[in-house]
Amino acid sequence: MAQQDPPPGCPRGEKKLPAFTWEVRANDRRYHAQCKRRVAFCLSKRKYRGNAIKTAKYNLLTFLPLNLYEQFHRMANVYFVFVILLQTFPEISTLPWYTLLFPLSCLLLIRGLRDLIDDIGRHQSDRNINSRPCDILRGKSFQRQKWRDICVGDIVRLRKDSFVPADVLLLCSSEPSSLCYVETAEIDGETNLKFRQALLVTHQELGSEESMAAFDGRVTCEEPNSRMHSFTGTLEWRGQTHSLDSERILLRGCRIRNTHLCYGLVIYAGFDSKIMRNCGKIKQKKTKLDRMMDRLVVVIFLLLLVTSLCLAVASGFWARMFQEKHSYLAAVYRNTSPAQQAFFNFWGFTILLSVIIPMSMYITLEFIYLVNSFFINWDLGMYYAVKDIPAKARSTSLNDQLGQIEYIFSDKTGTLTQNIMSFKKCCVSGTIYGTLGWQPVWRGQRDYHSISAAWDHHGELKVDVTLLEAAQRDSDPVLREFLRLLALCHTVMVEERGDQLVYQAASPDEEALVLAARSLGYVFLARTQDTITIRELGRTRTYQVLAMLDFNSDRKRMSVLVRDPQGSIRLYTKGADTVILQRLRSRGPSEALTERALGLFAEETLRTLCVASKEVSEAEYQEWGRRHHEASVLLQDRAQELDRLYEEMEQDLQLLGATAIEDKLQEGVPETIQLLKLGNIKVWVLTGDKQETATNIGYACKLLTDDTEILEEKEVSEILQAYWASNNNLSGSGGAPGSSHPSQQCPEASCHRRRAVIVSGDFLDKILHTGEVLKEKKGWPWRWLPRGRTGGSQEQGSLVEKAFVDLATSCQAVICCRVTPKQKALIVQLVKKHKQAVTLAIGDGANDVNMIKTADIGVGISGLEGLQAVQCSDYALAQFCHLQRLLLVHGRWAYLRICKFLRFFFYKTFAGLMAQVWFAFHSGFTAQPLFEGWFLALYNIFYTSYPVLSVGLLEQDVSAKQSLQFPELYVTGQQDQLFNYRVFGLTLLHGVGTSLTSFYIARWAFEDHVGSKAVGDYESFSVTVAVSALLSVLVEIILDTRFWTVLSFLMVTASLLFFCLFSFLTQSIDAFRIAPAIFSFPDASRNALTDPYVLLVVLLSLVVNTIPSLTVHAFRATTGRATIQQKIHLKAKKEPEPSVELKAHVPRGSFCRRSSYAFSHQEGYAGLITRGDSLRARATPGDGLRAKATPGDGLRARATPGDGLRAKATPGDSLKGRATHSTIPEGTPAMSPPSPSV
Repeated sequence: MAQQDPPPGCPRGEKKLPAFTWEVRANDRRYHAQCKRRVAFCLSKRKYRGNAIKTAKYNLLTFLPLNLYEQFHRMANVYFVFVILLQTFPEISTLPWYTLLFPLSCLLLIRGLRDLIDDIGRHQSDRNINSRPCDILRGKSFQRQKWRDICVGDIVRLRKDSFVPADVLLLCSSEPSSLCYVETAEIDGETNLKFRQALLVTHQELGSEESMAAFDGRVTCEEPNSRMHSFTGTLEWRGQTHSLDSERILLRGCRIRNTHLCYGLVIYAGFDSKIMRNCGKIKQKKTKLDRMMDRLVVVIFLLLLVTSLCLAVASGFWARMFQEKHSYLAAVYRNTSPAQQAFFNFWGFTILLSVIIPMSMYITLEFIYLVNSFFINWDLGMYYAVKDIPAKARSTSLNDQLGQIEYIFSDKTGTLTQNIMSFKKCCVSGTIYGTLGWQPVWRGQRDYHSISAAWDHHGELKVDVTLLEAAQRDSDPVLREFLRLLALCHTVMVEERGDQLVYQAASPDEEALVLAARSLGYVFLARTQDTITIRELGRTRTYQVLAMLDFNSDRKRMSVLVRDPQGSIRLYTKGADTVILQRLRSRGPSEALTERALGLFAEETLRTLCVASKEVSEAEYQEWGRRHHEASVLLQDRAQELDRLYEEMEQDLQLLGATAIEDKLQEGVPETIQLLKLGNIKVWVLTGDKQETATNIGYACKLLTDDTEILEEKEVSEILQAYWASNNNLSGSGGAPGSSHPSQQCPEASCHRRRAVIVSGDFLDKILHTGEVLKEKKGWPWRWLPRGRTGGSQEQGSLVEKAFVDLATSCQAVICCRVTPKQKALIVQLVKKHKQAVTLAIGDGANDVNMIKTADIGVGISGLEGLQAVQCSDYALAQFCHLQRLLLVHGRWAYLRICKFLRFFFYKTFAGLMAQVWFAFHSGFTAQPLFEGWFLALYNIFYTSYPVLSVGLLEQDVSAKQSLQFPELYVTGQQDQLFNYRVFGLTLLHGVGTSLTSFYIARWAFEDHVGSKAVGDYESFSVTVAVSALLSVLVEIILDTRFWTVLSFLMVTASLLFFCLFSFLTQSIDAFRIAPAIFSFPDASRNALTDPYVLLVVLLSLVVNTIPSLTVHAFRATTGRATIQQKIHLKAKKEPEPSVELKAHVPRGSFCRRSSYAFSHQEGYAGLITRGDSLRARATPGDGLRAKATPGDGLRARATPGDGLRAKATPGDSLKGRATHSTIPEGTPAMSPPSPSV
């Protein structure tokens, strides 16, 4: 279990015991209501929170101020407000102030409505969760209330299939020994059942509502924290103190399964619950382009101020020179000096040039983001028809960042895998079965009734035909023992639902083995405390269970010692090949063939398992059973002595064969990861499972390959040790860490694309906090880390963090095991901090929420189990494989479209409006506008916006199919090639060049000539420059657009039509007569554009402006400077891209590593079975609250003659186990002592 953050105030890295200051008194709301906690100075708030949660950001009072505060974090909005304030001064204003206020208000309103809609969804989700019903003890009876009414100290009653509303202490349940089975799919995506058990004292004493109402126990425990798998506390009641741990706690979000009723005391409520502590806060996410635009706004504004200042200074000098040269006009400047004129002109130029940052660009951007989000929602390629779940873009402002992802952080269970185990192949006596696949057998097939009607999850019997025929012949004794072992050697519980048997296993692996045996005619029917009943090819047989040697991670095997109906005693064992093969009696041809089969299974990334058995004599069992009983009652070294006896029994085995189980991946996961890797996207797997599980999945999904060198914690520690030693002055000279050029010795220096890092949560916790992972090891240089100032320690910790990140990011893959939700978020934050990389997190459970919120892009998997991850995500997908279209198609297209849109928008703005600056040199620097006011107002809205909008909506460089065929194209977005400071600078120069050409060609043409219609005036000159710039911009956009649709042609045509229409309307004689100050260019366009001379001038400007672009294209074509797309297409013609291969090749001997996972990642129910805790006893009149068992509630024991059913729990029964594990309690024998009669 990973350590978490130390309590506030504790120095980082120092290990301190948790403060046990959280006191909960049962049925005492008054006490909890009056407890206060000091916040700051004399301010305080309630110590114990209510159970209502609030994930929304705003309410009616805070929406307007908070939303405006967030929106004005954008520099563009601050800039627009500044310009509006300037326009309120009539002395310097060139445009009415409301002309900018209206579009700014529209922009703020659009973004505000978008945020409001998102927050309304969060409010609705909060309301639904807080309004869930729950039974709360009020007075002496339970009342039906809502989750939000629950308080700390309340006693709640939970029913089967209901969710746990808060972190509660289990008091009792309707199950034997007050067991409670829970499913944590809502939290971690795992569907296998886990159990919790109440204290014996509360199980015995709290048997009625009256006794619960009188319950006044006091729980003292640690303060609310984010440690999901840890709880430490005590219960004080009736003068006695009872210890509490995580096995007594039901966490918020768990679901009650197979338990009719259970009762609990609320310990942590609402945001104090562990799952909510791991959720993190809602962060406002901004894309790289957003942040770059904020910086560009500052740069452009500074350029604008410098330009205005230079023009203002020039206007002052020009005014002084003009007054000296034309003294007869001195009366005109009587009230103003040149300095005053320069001052007013400075602000006039600032307002006049403010349109260089057009507000319409931001409004258009919002529309483009919205439409691109609809494209994601409408994509049938990301529609999951099986569950009728489409993809959904929950955020509309992050689409372009989907094209720049560098790191993907993925959960495993429910995201990469389905958490469904399938029995695929087996090897018996050297013969491999299952090579042709498992075929469905239907009711009409011959010999169906000769085997058990055993149905799998989907209602269809699936067997290997060859294996089925061999099992039915019943002529091979080894195969018979093999199948019998699968039906006997397990800790699965069974219940009847109607005419079907339903199995509940501690892990899906064991269930897969039992289902395989059932499909082949060996059906597990029932079990009691010391018997197990199976049906072998139609014959029912009951075996006496003499001992159960349960699985754990050290033994890596499980055994069961049984007596068959004929009286013979046999030991059946299954486990990892590494432990079974070394315990065999002898090695022969069959064993050699089985080892070869194990290698073949491992190459297909199947989870292998060896099975073996042996016959035990009566005398041997009697002697071993006596010593086992003696060891089970030892007070010291009990566990070690029991392990020694288990080891002694599990010797001289006869190998029966091997099994191969497939941990079913979601559809298309290997292909998707392969494509992402080709697109230079690195995938990290962050999971709460153990290392063997995650490693096996890594191979299965192609994250790890046959030539991958795996670095585990020891190797990582050695590399970090060498890094520290080579980059720090250890001789005490006082050099700062990293002072000797750490980049030269950085672990990233040699990029190991064939390496993979696999570390645990414990290791990561120390790395993420202080880098103490090596400091604690004696003899290692890390003990010399200075322990002085806090600032220095933080700096050293940051250096270790960076070294680890450099090492991890230089490897092909990273797998982090046994990590908590908070650690997942810290890992994402670490990569963002040290690599400045764009990250994406994808998960399906509540334990992924914090990671999803921390990453730049959060993706939630819309499964059947909970929607917490989806509700906090930016994008929702039904399958992991849809990620390839989301990133490689929609993400890359969105990045391409937004970048081209920004480039074209800035280009057209500079090309059309920078002529104002050149005109100032010929108008006495008086800030007089060159263009008509209506042209300035409509240029960015109607005249040039539609072609740019079509590019932002529809542009494609290659099709969707080619985007997936050539994932290397994705690198363009990762390297910011399409829009960066260099591209912006070139765009600025291009726009300035276009404006210079348009202006000075027109000025040269108008200098000494008046046309046939005497069009040599200021208005005609203005129209000529405007039309030249407008047409040059449209032609440039046309030349650079690669994907043409009908809409694209309509957009270009609409721009020209709008120019003609509005020119006619705003320059008509009638409009001039009505408002000459507003419509000041009567018939200017008609007079100018009907003159052939002016048309030739416009054509000349258009040709000169277009020549540079055509020259660049021609130069690239002739010199062979191909674009990245052309290079990839050329490469594809020469070397066809190999198809994604589903079969994984494993390095020699690596199957042993993956098969060490064996068959279960946690201990089973052996302790419960042998003690009878899981078996129902008859209800007695005094049971009170213990409701009668209903079908499906827990385990129903079917007693048969000779069963010797011992289902009644004894007072000494107690259960010790881990938070999520069913274990054999230390000191409790997993064996029934031998009967004296035997």
